[in-house]
Amino acid sequence: MIQSKRSQAQIAQLEIYTDGSCKKLGSNATFGGWSFIALRGGERIYEVAGSEYGTTNQRMELLAIRNALEFAQKNRHPNENVVIYSDSAYAINCYTQEWYHKWQHNGWTNSQGEDVKNQDLWIDIVPYFDNFWYNFSKVKGHGSNFWNNECDRLAQLSSQKLKDNFKGEQNEQ
Repeated sequence: MIQSKRSQAQIAQLEIYTDGSCKKLGSNATFGGWSFIALRGGERIYEVAGSEYGTTNQRMELLAIRNALEFAQKNRHPNENVVIYSDSAYAINCYTQEWYHKWQHNGWTNSQGEDVKNQDLWIDIVPYFDNFWYNFSKVKGHGSNFWNNECDRLAQLSSQKLKDNFKGEQNEQ
């Protein structure tokens, strides 16, 4: 990853922590939750969580990031740097190791020649990887980072609520 020559101390930042969760019921049903918390000047300015039936943990991690990016696009101040924090190695490794360049070059197939999973979300996320104003940073999951833990709590609550309200078989999308 190319390091920016900008001093982080001199540029205002919109920091957004993201997380995803997925719970199972039996062997078939999955209940996902995602969340993000936006901070400006260290103060929480916005938070949101949502859920999805029939999903995966990786999809929920990416959905949280995609939704955070949509929020940032609408709410970032001029000349404000956006930092997305995630505990998802899948998402951050794609950014730092630039997997997305090969995926795009190969028509959105991976190194095994298979379609890239969660392509619909990646297509929305990837343009921000090469945007000067957006940075992505890995945080340790379930560690000592307050905001990551708070995102995890919100995502877990969202997936648990969906699971608790499950009324039986539903058609998967």
